[in-house]
Amino acid sequence: MSRIAIIGAGPSGLAMLRAFEAAREAGAEVPELVCYEKQTDWGGQWNYSWRTGLDEYGEPVPSSMYRNLWSNGPKEGLEFADYSFDQHFGRPVSSYPPREVLWDYIAGRVEASDVRKYIRFETAVRWVSYDETTEQFTVSSQTLPTGADSVETFDHVVVASGHFTYPNFPSFPGIETFPGMLTHAHDFRGAEGLKDQDVLVIGASYSAEDIGSQAYKMGAKSVTASYRTKPMGYDWPDGFSERPGIERFDGYTVHFIDGTSKDVDAVIVCTGYLHKYPYLPESLGLRSPNNVYPDGLYQGVVWNANPKLFYVGAQDQWFTFNMFDAQAWFVRDLILGRIPMPTQSERDASIADWRARFETIADASDEIRFQGDYVRDLIDQTDYPSFDVDGVVEIFLSWKEDKAADIMGYRDYTYKSVMTGTRSVRHHTRWMDELDDSMERYLQTAK
Repeated sequence: MSRIAIIGAGPSGLAMLRAFEAAREAGAEVPELVCYEKQTDWGGQWNYSWRTGLDEYGEPVPSSMYRNLWSNGPKEGLEFADYSFDQHFGRPVSSYPPREVLWDYIAGRVEASDVRKYIRFETAVRWVSYDETTEQFTVSSQTLPTGADSVETFDHVVVASGHFTYPNFPSFPGIETFPGMLTHAHDFRGAEGLKDQDVLVIGASYSAEDIGSQAYKMGAKSVTASYRTKPMGYDWPDGFSERPGIERFDGYTVHFIDGTSKDVDAVIVCTGYLHKYPYLPESLGLRSPNNVYPDGLYQGVVWNANPKLFYVGAQDQWFTFNMFDAQAWFVRDLILGRIPMPTQSERDASIADWRARFETIADASDEIRFQGDYVRDLIDQTDYPSFDVDGVVEIFLSWKEDKAADIMGYRDYTYKSVMTGTRSVRHHTRWMDELDDSMERYLQTAK
């Protein structure tokens, strides 16, 4: 019986565990599974922690989650094909749930499949090495509460620890003179304290968009978003503006490259994250910009330089939970021998084909269609429940149009599930007016 190490029990690692458990439930003999998770519970990014920087054991806090975060994409785009929102909640809910609700949905599926027994919580992987002679991996880990070390061998390793933990934190001239609140989005934990303040968010992607919107919602005096290449371009409300790149800081004053300046009280740097796997040697570690088809991964999951190592959830994401499932089912079937591992030259050719198409992507709509085709390609090779991938693509395209039309109100829109055909209901309170993100409040019915 072979042994599989899965690193991380967030949505990607849980998808991997669920894939093997689905095979077991269907009568297959599956390998021994060991899943390592640094946190005390599963859920990865969706597992909120008030801590920033280092945790109680001196480990980097992995989660970038903050209070009052609501999904910024419709839940109909991420729904599991084998576990619907209707099934979990027993009734339709709105299209944009808050964090706790999504965490509960993720947990609900894996609780029903009894995979918790495979997870070693509060256990950090320190190093992974590969022996060419034995063709096995050695995984060194540490149980954090006790400090006990462990060294074990495995036939395959699945890297599912995500790539939204290590912030990309550039420097700006004069930033050391800024006396106000300064943080990266990774360490941002809530916008309530930004009430009546002039806020600067640096960046023009999802973190800047959402944290800027949260600051505005929570009563910031003004919000300014600084972009490097192009503005987000939404029809922002009064008090929310966009300006080009930063020339320098001078105390509270920010000078922009267009010659304008503004005094701000708080700065949140929303400049993304790095692919960083400190437990992997260079020969096994992915080093890539955050994009929809990282080079070096066959079918987006197989480390081409060593096809016994896999990555799940390593690309930029439009599809999320159901894409992780598609990847996990494919990885599982490679490990079980249901899908033969192609030769090096065949893998090279496949990567070259996908990368050539990747290079032709012109805009976000192209990216969505590209990732839809990628997910469909994986699903067609396994027994993961088929679903209307094109329908999900259309949901994402409609979502982009809704945001362009109503950036502060798009979370009040509804969509139809491609899994169940059910249309979501409107939340009982407009997102802009809803200041309670608890599941109890969310599941209340309209009065």
